[in-house]
Amino acid sequence: QLQQAIRDSPVVHGDETGWRQNGHNGYLWSFSTPRVRYFLYRPSRGGAVVEEALGEEFDGVWVSDFYGAYNVYQGPHQRCWTHLLRAIHQLKERYPQELTLAEWAQGVREVYDRAQAYPGPDPRLPGMVQQAQRVKQQWQYQQELWSICQPHVKTEAPMSVLCQRVERFLPELFTFVAEPQVTADNNAAERSLRPPVVSRKVSGGTRSEQGSETKSVLASLFGTWRLQGRDPYQAARQTLTRPLPAPV
Repeated sequence: QLQQAIRDSPVVHGDETGWRQNGHNGYLWSFSTPRVRYFLYRPSRGGAVVEEALGEEFDGVWVSDFYGAYNVYQGPHQRCWTHLLRAIHQLKERYPQELTLAEWAQGVREVYDRAQAYPGPDPRLPGMVQQAQRVKQQWQYQQELWSICQPHVKTEAPMSVLCQRVERFLPELFTFVAEPQVTADNNAAERSLRPPVVSRKVSGGTRSEQGSETKSVLASLFGTWRLQGRDPYQAARQTLTRPLPAPV
């Protein structure tokens, strides 16, 4: 049911973190909506896990960082600005004397801030007109950002690599402008992983395939209940004491 809720959602956030099973490295994957947390343990960090979780029927917006496995989804995509801005900040710390880099970083930040502050079209307009204006505004922000980054692509400038990242993912950086239910960051997925990360630090992981499956199920249930504002222990008690359906 949780997996189907993920596939039916208009927006899904994804992330993954390392998880050891019987001393071997694997990954705990998180798929999040405003109402559901869904976790999968898999030995792989590849795109096949994304395809497995989302299924063929998912046609919403996929929100993620820039990790290559997330590229497998061919529908609308929002890349995490928190990751991009963090990378820019780290670059500035590495080259504190580069004035051109500082100016470039400020320009990128200003475009992002304007996009975040975009109030949207006049709500009195017809829905199709509003959407058309949002898409047009998305394109304008893309062009503004590209005009800042294009001069530094494939140069010796410190920001060349990040400008190439912008070039590659430009259509996926301002989806949140065209789709107001989408956020510009992937904080929802990162927050969902915090409890399992704490658990991993305490336990060191799981010992068996069955243990990893149990961990995934419990993390999904308790994460979803907390997200919905329910008492996890009361919800678990109700789930465990719910009568079984009558045999057919």
